[in-house]
Amino acid sequence: MEWSDEGAGLERKFHRPETGLALTEGGRVEGYASVFGLADQGGDVVLPGAYAASLASLKAAGRGVKMLWQHDPGQPIGVWDHVAEDARGLYVRGRLLPEVARAREALALVGAGAVDGLSIGYRTKRAERDGKGRRLLAELELWEVSLVTFPMLPEARVQAKGAAPDALALLAAAFDEARRNLSGR
Repeated sequence: MEWSDEGAGLERKFHRPETGLALTEGGRVEGYASVFGLADQGGDVVLPGAYAASLASLKAAGRGVKMLWQHDPGQPIGVWDHVAEDARGLYVRGRLLPEVARAREALALVGAGAVDGLSIGYRTKRAERDGKGRRLLAELELWEVSLVTFPMLPEARVQAKGAAPDALALLAAAFDEARRNLSGR
């Protein structure tokens, strides 16, 4: 059964990239914000091509996908320089802006592994249910991709790479130690 959800509000889909959210010098981040064909904890599966119309529309309007902190529209933390579908999913590459205080905090938290997920903010344009009750998302209007704490795909993992500035490296080490202490290790 196919349905359209033109009037629905903004939805969010959390994802922890199994290939890793790469964090490199200069506050650059990249990874897959969405992977096709995988059911998330809510039973949704994004189909190949689901973002194509939205990305084309944004490009034609001269706009881009926003980079937010934890889906908060009042906390942009950077810019996505590249957002595109490939055979695997929705790949994003961008940079955290060091002039923004929250972006500096995000850099430290991602570097320490305390924040390790990506999440998309979108509106469903076209979807259908399969025989297992899962929602197959065929067309999405993409609004934003956020760095988040809790992703929907638990089997995915994030890796941090590259050297952080000295102050951030110290902060990242402190977060690592606190996380180990809290987990009893």
